Amino acid sequence: MENKKIAIFPASGKLGGSLVKHALGLIPAHHLVLISRYPTKIPESYRDASATVRAADYDSPKTLKNAFSQVKTLFLISYPTFQHEHRTKAHKLAIDSALGSGVKHIFYTSLAFAGGGDHSIAHVMQAHLDTEKYLALLANEDSSFSYTSIREGLYSESFPIYTAFFNIKSTSTSGILIPHDGQAPGLAWAKLDELGEASALLLARFYAAPDHFSDKNRVLLLSGPREWSLNETVQALSRIVEREVSIRQVSVDEYAAQPSVESGLTINGNKMAKQWATAYDAIRKGETKVVSSLLRDILGREPEDFETTIRAIATQR
Repeated sequence: MENKKIAIFPASGKLGGSLVKHALGLIPAHHLVLISRYPTKIPESYRDASATVRAADYDSPKTLKNAFSQVKTLFLISYPTFQHEHRTKAHKLAIDSALGSGVKHIFYTSLAFAGGGDHSIAHVMQAHLDTEKYLALLANEDSSFSYTSIREGLYSESFPIYTAFFNIKSTSTSGILIPHDGQAPGLAWAKLDELGEASALLLARFYAAPDHFSDKNRVLLLSGPREWSLNETVQALSRIVEREVSIRQVSVDEYAAQPSVESGLTINGNKMAKQWATAYDAIRKGETKVVSSLLRDILGREPEDFETTIRAIATQR
């Protein structure tokens, strides 16, 4: 019988959890291998449905050695940091481990910077570009291997990292201090769970007919339904919190010195706010404004708009 095992790694976390939830409605559970650093975070109901659960960690090479055993397709969700070199190394390790176990196709979750091209000035995008290039190199060297890189749209739910960690549950903050004036070009926000759903639908297409899957060795962009400037984004936040909120442009040093920013962008003890600030340069150059119809086409409906998504979050208790 043909081996149709599909691994999802990591299968917990926000995007991973969404992907698995939707994939379980599209692909038989006994063909899914759910891999996580913390297997206990994977719902017991998934095991009860006959999904295989395994433990592995990007930062522990020995755990990756057999993580992809008997797997032919891997959905690889990017390492959860934006430290360039460390992230690239982690991705390559997982990819090499997968290929060594016999994986023949890798879906990889990239990010919607670079404007659909192969260059970005955003630090956060560099490891993604490295990984895409590595996958392309492997596919070029071995015709039996293929990949699909999915540039997941900028999560609507991730707006705090672009707005100096503005808190919609707070009643005090009215000024957003960032190294950007808020003018267009902006960002094509996309709802995280819809990205997970669309990614699962792509995976299901491959599962159903791998030989006829038209997106092998391609980079796909799943972006939201329209571009929002940062000013428009903040105006939406104003309507949601029912008070005036505005952007004040500051220097990168002033931005990085804010306690909320310093705290939110300190990664493994490293202060990364100035590196993150390159995202504003990329936004200014139009890297994140690209609107693609692909998310809508895959979902078969109009994606949810930014304000609707954030308003629902604001009303949650």
